[in-house]
Amino acid sequence: MLIIPAIDLKDGHCVRLKQGLMEESTVFSEDPGAMARHWVDRGGKRLHLVDLNGAFAGKPINEGAIKSIVSAVGGDIPIQLGGGIRDLDTIERYLDDGISYVIIGTAAVKNPGFLHEACYAFPGQIMVGLDAKDGKVAVDGWSKLTGHDVIDLAKKFEDYGVESIVYTDIGRDGMLTGVNIEATVALAQALTIPVIASGGVTNLDDVRKLCAVEKEGIIGTITGRAIYEGTLDFSAAQALADELSA
Repeated sequence: MLIIPAIDLKDGHCVRLKQGLMEESTVFSEDPGAMARHWVDRGGKRLHLVDLNGAFAGKPINEGAIKSIVSAVGGDIPIQLGGGIRDLDTIERYLDDGISYVIIGTAAVKNPGFLHEACYAFPGQIMVGLDAKDGKVAVDGWSKLTGHDVIDLAKKFEDYGVESIVYTDIGRDGMLTGVNIEATVALAQALTIPVIASGGVTNLDDVRKLCAVEKEGIIGTITGRAIYEGTLDFSAAQALADELSA
């Protein structure tokens, strides 16, 4: 089980949002590269980056900060990145920069043809971020709920050849209220590709609950606010996950 630190980038800084609201952001670091190295040095096995400005603008905005993170990590662990990725040229540039996996979110839902092309062009490197509330997928920085059922959509994307699904329960993200285990397991059971849980990890109990269902196909969880505010000790969380997954 991977415990994956999140580095959310806004205006070149490392921040966290509450429930996806840009005006509800807290700056945790003005040096994203140093923050990335911090998590690697504490046992991180993968990093999760989000270009928040990019997600709202529909194009890359924090590429300078992203490059500084890749440079600081130095290829020690894989890095997955989402936010504002709408075309194949952007994907190619990020992969050339040293990003391991690119996460397509809103564009996957609105333009499935683009996702299909991306999976064909960059096999094994395309992940899809599905953000849902009450089983329905949200798009545009969570500002719009669609009528799409999250499991139906994930199955379709699995057929396209996506590497894995990052599943966020947007009712819980940044709220420190625990992971929606039931919904995450239901999604993982419906798929053959891995699922990464996101949203709500608060403490070691959440890590234990996720490890207990790892065999259903849940390979990791993304954590942000909890490790920055100290309700979750990152090193202890990854150590516990290693122990329970052994």
